[in-house]
Amino acid sequence: MRRLIVLLTLSVGVAVGYRYGYEGSGYSYAGSYDVDHSVQYTGRSYYIDYKEPRWCYPLRIDNGNVKCHSPRGPNYRSMFGTRCRIFCDRGYRLIGRRQVECTLTRCWSGISRCKEVRCHTLPAFPYGSYVCSKGIRMDSQCEYICEQGYQLEGDRTRMCLENGQWSGSEPLCVDYEPPRIKCPGPREKVAEPGRLTTRVYWDSPRVKDVADKHSAKFVLKGPPPGSEFGKGEHIIRYVAYDRERNKSSCKFTVTVYVRRCPLLKPPVHGYITCTSAGNNYGATCTYTCEGGYERQGTYKRVCLFNRSWSGTTPSCVLIEINVDVNSVAALLDQFYEMQRLLIISSPSASDRYYSLQINTLQEAACGLELRQVTIVELVGNPPRVIGRIKEQQLSSEIVDQLRQIYYLSRMHFNVVLIDKYGTDRERYIQPVTSSELFPFIDNYLLQTEERAILQLKENFCN
Repeated sequence: MRRLIVLLTLSVGVAVGYRYGYEGSGYSYAGSYDVDHSVQYTGRSYYIDYKEPRWCYPLRIDNGNVKCHSPRGPNYRSMFGTRCRIFCDRGYRLIGRRQVECTLTRCWSGISRCKEVRCHTLPAFPYGSYVCSKGIRMDSQCEYICEQGYQLEGDRTRMCLENGQWSGSEPLCVDYEPPRIKCPGPREKVAEPGRLTTRVYWDSPRVKDVADKHSAKFVLKGPPPGSEFGKGEHIIRYVAYDRERNKSSCKFTVTVYVRRCPLLKPPVHGYITCTSAGNNYGATCTYTCEGGYERQGTYKRVCLFNRSWSGTTPSCVLIEINVDVNSVAALLDQFYEMQRLLIISSPSASDRYYSLQINTLQEAACGLELRQVTIVELVGNPPRVIGRIKEQQLSSEIVDQLRQIYYLSRMHFNVVLIDKYGTDRERYIQPVTSSELFPFIDNYLLQTEERAILQLKENFCN
């Protein structure tokens, strides 16, 4: 009777325990079962006699499989003492024990389950993106793509491996593309009037970098806008740099033309002095006659934009002095801005200083003519007074007025140098030589143009 009660208790317990399974184990089963068995006591231990070979509930693994070995053979997979190895499908990894055993408590010796293999989410990819075939699951292949203007360095693709790690390493997007720069078009200008240069302006170049957007900068290699440019072709270059120091350049030309008129020829017994380069647009040329000659016609001509000269060519004719005048002012007006005067006053023609002075000046006649100096002689005292300019005679009244205006003594030898504006510039009480007279005139009385002409003809009198 006691043995029957024990058998009934064990039968009921097995039926209930199997029906509800082992929650959270990862194992699954279908249906319920009862194991019919008997327990015998041998005096030292119990002996279980199975009528049905199932003791633990059938072992099943989601997303995996089980290989079991039973002491009573392959047909007894859930009996007491059965050992099972657990294997996960590809793409899953085992969580828990790899090998379990059916124990006396009718439970497996451990809990295991198969968890899907997943890699970590890839970080954001600077200056690029990636596309994955299966997200972060195993065998997912992610392809990296760089933004426009960048090039990929490193692994282009990475795969989620069985160990939950990504293959390879994270690549980089590197900016190898230089910025794009566009210079303004070429500039052509004519030199400004009276100058050989002109001021040229232009807009800054347009710079665009696909990668850096607005971070590109440019550097000017050459004169800045608004600079003065001379005749000829000038190359202006800009160099653009991006954040990675990639560079590109562009250039354009600035061409300056100088419009020129035909070269002017000086008139006979005259010369020309011009501003700027002499015959460029806007240049002004002034005509000057040599000593003893006066200009007839226009004294100034301008080079026009159409490459022609204004006015007509003047001529230089021998000066005709009108000595038949009523006043010294009328006489001196004929020399104004044209001739310098060297007035010699002597008490008599026999004065030794006078004779010596005339001889000295006759030897220096060529040099006096180059320096535009006219000799005026005032000799004697009333009633026997003589005045002359070259071969022309002056009246006694004009002689007396000249002596009074320039404070020339009748009783002594005097020499006075008058400039082109009628001003007394230097006096001598003894005969003056060319070596004294010419340096003074050259240094203090000659104009710039006259000095240049003198230098060209300084050997003419030798």
